[in-house]
Amino acid sequence: MLTCFVSFCPSSATIGISHPDIVVETNTLSSVPPPDVTYTLSIPETTISSGLLSALQLEAIIYACQQHEVILQNKQRAGFLIGDGAGVGKGRTVAGIILENYLKGRKKSLWFSISNDLKFDAERDLKDIDAPNIPVHALNKIKYGDTATSEGVLFATYSALIGESQAGGQHRTRIKQILDWCKPEFDGVIIFDECHKAKNATSTKMGKAVLDLQSKLPLARVVYASATGASEPKNMIYMSRLGIWGEGTPFRAFDDFLHAIEKRGVGAMEIVAMDMKVSGMYIARQLSFSGVSFRVEEIGLDSDFKEVYNKAARLWAEALQVFMHAADELGLVSRKSLWGQFWSSHQRFFKYLCIAAKVRSLVELAQKELEAGKCIVIGLQSTGESRTREVLDENDGHLDRFVSAAEGVFQSLVTKHFPSEKQRREKAPGNKRKLFTFIKKNCVWFLTETAFHVDRSGKPKGRQPKIPKHTVDSGGVINISDDSSSDSDGMDTDSNSSPDSLQDNDDVIFVHHTSLQSGGCSTLRVFALKPRVQLIEEMKQGLLNKISVLGKELPLNTLDVLIDKFGGPDKVAEMTGRKGRVVRRPDGSVRYESRAEQGSTIDQINLKEKDRFMTGEKSVAIISEAASSGISLQADRRVKNQKRRVHMTLELPWSADRAIQQFGRTHRSNQVNAPEYIFLISELAGERRFASIVAKRLESLGALTHGDRRATESRDLSKYNFENKYGTKALDKVTKSILGHIENKVPPPKGYPGGNARFFQGIIQLWSSLHLSLCCFISDCSITKFLNRILGLEVHKQNHLFQYFTDNFDYLIEKDKKEGKYDMGILDLAPGNDEIYEEKQENFLTAGNPQDGQVVLYKVGISVDRGMPWEEAHAKFLKLSAPDEGFYLSYKVGVSPPKKTRLPCVLLAEQGRGKNFLVYKPNIGKQTQPESLNNLLQRYHKVTPEEAKDSWENQFTFSLKNCSHANWNGKCKKIEEGQECLQGMRLRQYHMLCGALLRVWKRVSDVVSEITSSSILQIVRLKTKQRNKQVGQYTLLPHLGF
Repeated sequence: MLTCFVSFCPSSATIGISHPDIVVETNTLSSVPPPDVTYTLSIPETTISSGLLSALQLEAIIYACQQHEVILQNKQRAGFLIGDGAGVGKGRTVAGIILENYLKGRKKSLWFSISNDLKFDAERDLKDIDAPNIPVHALNKIKYGDTATSEGVLFATYSALIGESQAGGQHRTRIKQILDWCKPEFDGVIIFDECHKAKNATSTKMGKAVLDLQSKLPLARVVYASATGASEPKNMIYMSRLGIWGEGTPFRAFDDFLHAIEKRGVGAMEIVAMDMKVSGMYIARQLSFSGVSFRVEEIGLDSDFKEVYNKAARLWAEALQVFMHAADELGLVSRKSLWGQFWSSHQRFFKYLCIAAKVRSLVELAQKELEAGKCIVIGLQSTGESRTREVLDENDGHLDRFVSAAEGVFQSLVTKHFPSEKQRREKAPGNKRKLFTFIKKNCVWFLTETAFHVDRSGKPKGRQPKIPKHTVDSGGVINISDDSSSDSDGMDTDSNSSPDSLQDNDDVIFVHHTSLQSGGCSTLRVFALKPRVQLIEEMKQGLLNKISVLGKELPLNTLDVLIDKFGGPDKVAEMTGRKGRVVRRPDGSVRYESRAEQGSTIDQINLKEKDRFMTGEKSVAIISEAASSGISLQADRRVKNQKRRVHMTLELPWSADRAIQQFGRTHRSNQVNAPEYIFLISELAGERRFASIVAKRLESLGALTHGDRRATESRDLSKYNFENKYGTKALDKVTKSILGHIENKVPPPKGYPGGNARFFQGIIQLWSSLHLSLCCFISDCSITKFLNRILGLEVHKQNHLFQYFTDNFDYLIEKDKKEGKYDMGILDLAPGNDEIYEEKQENFLTAGNPQDGQVVLYKVGISVDRGMPWEEAHAKFLKLSAPDEGFYLSYKVGVSPPKKTRLPCVLLAEQGRGKNFLVYKPNIGKQTQPESLNNLLQRYHKVTPEEAKDSWENQFTFSLKNCSHANWNGKCKKIEEGQECLQGMRLRQYHMLCGALLRVWKRVSDVVSEITSSSILQIVRLKTKQRNKQVGQYTLLPHLGF
């Protein structure tokens, strides 16, 4: 990690003064150069020389404007992505791009961001670069029917793009109003600030509007600006102007691009970031991490909390059975929505418990930091306000106690979503219902169907059912024909029904009971079966009663408790989106109060609270997502409170987008000192679920946004990332081991009561309680579902099950590493060796625009000395102490030219895990596969260092340019036949591609996959003997046999 970043300075643009803070770029991105500068800047010299825009901000402006001169093959103007990290100054960079175009005569610009309040930041940024004459108009202040002024910046939020007016007039929608202001020939700037908010473009109205706007203004100069860019490749869909997919590219559509990248993992994403920089469409720098510290605090649980947690787990298991019983009683066929609600509530409930488990430890840690003269920033995502307001409404606006958010989630699930007759009704157009009529014939009730309309009173209108003439027997039971889609007995069949239903396929019979004498038939029409309704209600009420009892022991709302522990609202600066809170008064009583202050909105309250923190009036700040964009909390040189910030993350955000925004609040430009980050994770195995989500997103984010997966700020969380192929394979092995389908080499965790047999029996029971299918593990037991559901187990059970899962996870990774199949990200070739030189270089220009860069094939001979010299081997031997450790000579001897002396092979054995030994050899250093002592003793015998020295030095020298065959036999058949043999050699040769690889991506990857039978594209980084840096991709991997 120490070499992940290198200091950044503009490589091509040479104007401007240095940035006020140390800025870095990932080692990987620094290894690829941007294109030459051809653009001439119009920004006044006074603005440049005075440092209003720093050199690195000017470089971004120049490259953006240069890219805007390119017209893609689909006739749209190329766009530019600013991926600078939080605090580097994207706002001024964006303002500079607007100013540059304003000076070129393009007087209109669009600026989209996430909040209307950020309009003031936009005005400030323009003012800061001496461009106050460019007016900024807020779209939300302009009526739908009006037209904005003739020039300036039209500032709007992403949500405004989907705004519609119910009234008539010139413009019914905001997007039509915007397009009318721009005109079709618009060639001004469109800024998509915090552009990660437009992710999932095809699945949201907002995202589609972003794409639509770019399509309808093909000549607009588009700039995407965000510290996060896209946390996953699929979220790049809105960046249509980068020209990576579409006409004239290797990928016909975005889906083709997405498939190619996701298929080949993070290595492919690293190529994307590097390729974009080489092509001049992307730049990404961030503040130096010098002085920033990261650590993960794992929090232990006391016995009382474990007991409460275990009670909750048992009640949720009982609730699952009750829900299933109720659904069976009602004959619900479609239960997707029911279980969706159940498991989302289950996850939220235990998330609240995970957070609550850390509150006491957080307060203790924070108090120590406060006593050390620091100030605290606590990051949360959930405020628990919805539950507080529910209780407030239940008590007619009065509240005299702190509320448990966890209890509220559980109670709300049962109250609103417990299986009921209502869930079986289907809303039909025009209140049209199907009438199911039961007709009794020969002691059996038959079902017919007819349609009728229901008036406001609920009475049927229109055509009544025709009753077939059947002879009737008295008595008998109701029977449902085989054609019914019901999965239950008796009258609990399916039909289309009530207009106030919840689900399309969850139907219920709506019938009246009448007697018809026609033909001796009788008809049964019943709206509900009273005994069944009573049963369901009793089951529901029973659960609610148990939840109420448990609720007395559940932890209270975390945010309210934290504020109370730190001394109340007068001591804590709260920057969240909630409107009110529960506080303790001086007399000890508790009440609910509004956060609003006279004459201020909630957003303004957050700004006031920020000022109170920055002036030192308050030393503790609590921020939620509402404050994760646009608020700076760093130890700024311009503010009174310059104490070091300790940023404590109690609740990890659900996505990397939110995580980066929140972490960037305390690490920004112009700070006196860098922050300290502390991530609190409890010992609960299930909580790693939340760490896993963020770690996965941040790993992708680091690769795609900064060209190096190791670059993301919360890198200490990477060990908690289980949502990958190894997690899926590990879960598959766990499941098959339980079923006895395979013999697993990974032993069950030690310490489980009852031993291994009891452990596997216990897992089968746990699987059932988690509603996971052992029989359908391939499709049903996904890693996401497993990590979600494991939260609901008792503490010791979830920890043992999770331990077994992670042991399998680690085993699979270690196995792939040994077999050379592990994707190591960017690999440094010979990091400490200067003997790297270019033997041959061939240049291949790609098709398309000249600015797209070129693909260059470097054939690089690399003097990588894998071997271990005698001095190093002897030094390692001196540290060994076990009786079987030391030097070994082979019984078999080889021929060693030039003297033709016959010398045995030699190795050094070191005790590894278990009974295996790590093996070191003169020619290859550490051998990838460990060996057992029995295997060693069959071929080698133990010797003293003096006996081993000659063989070691001889083999070390000979293997520099000779293969193992020559060492054993004095010659190599392959060499004699004119072929190449690299087996056992110290010197290796590689071939790699460098440059704009995306252009030839598919063809190269197909060839590599065909040759190596692997989709892994190894990205390598090296520095040649001429001190040139290169980053590229292996095209031919050498045979690694020994």
